[in-house]
Amino acid sequence: MSETPESRRPLASRDTGWARAAAAGLARTGVSPDAVSAMSMVFAAIGCGLFLWSGAAEGGSRAAALIGAAVCIQLRLLANLLDGMVAVEHGRGSHAGPIWNELPDRFADILFLAGAGYAAQASGWPCGDILGWSAAVLAVLTAYLRELGRGLGLPADFRGPMAKPHRMAALTATCVVAALEPIWGWRGQALLIGLAVILAGAADERACGAAEGAGLS
Repeated sequence: MSETPESRRPLASRDTGWARAAAAGLARTGVSPDAVSAMSMVFAAIGCGLFLWSGAAEGGSRAAALIGAAVCIQLRLLANLLDGMVAVEHGRGSHAGPIWNELPDRFADILFLAGAGYAAQASGWPCGDILGWSAAVLAVLTAYLRELGRGLGLPADFRGPMAKPHRMAALTATCVVAALEPIWGWRGQALLIGLAVILAGAADERACGAAEGAGLS
């Protein structure tokens, strides 16, 4: 992956000791940052599978699947953090880096959000898949607008309200609440609400980005 300082998402975690140590360890092993980027898709595929399992599971198995999906979301974000650090701080970027920087993220967004939608649908809510796919489409379009702006010479805009870290934090919280919702007699409502919040935030972010790109804000 190849990044420049102005194109990097600002992350406080990048300056933590554990992140620097982890990136240095990966660099010493000789692993390619592009391979670390690809791991985010692996975590997303596992997370999607856990979402699908949760839709048919009951009791403790359902809760475990949802918590497992939340862990996969965080591992995806960890891969996103470390690939850039290995590439930039340790000088291991490649010519294909810009593709590996963006493409795995888009697949990961789709797998997680669509997977959550199908889990809601399997829990008895027919509109779940529509919500999941709608959130996934807007997540991809949000990134597209950012890259389009960069192509037009504008600085990279990573603001929310539902940029990648925000929507993944929202989806992680949704998984935890969904794992606990049988306590108050719900099944799948937490996933619907979480996806609706992500969808609304992504729609607002896309509208703001389009307005700024057109010089309206």
